[in-house]
Amino acid sequence: MLNNIGLPGLLLIAIVVLVLFGRGKISSLMGEVGKGITAFKKGVKDGTEEIEKAAAENARDITPEAQKDKV
Repeated sequence: MLNNIGLPGLLLIAIVVLVLFGRGKISSLMGEVGKGITAFKKGVKDGTEEIEKAAAENARDITPEAQKDKV
């Protein structure tokens, strides 16, 4: 169904949205979307760092006990 919209259909939808909500409301909405995307990216980055840190802490030393005593 959405395959056949094309450029004229998208322009019509954009004009209708602009008329219904106004320029100010749309710009504030896009600002909030941008903040949400930024927060999502930061959360993904923090989560990845946390997982890597936990993996590094859980990495165990596989040096045999006999060699540890010699060092």
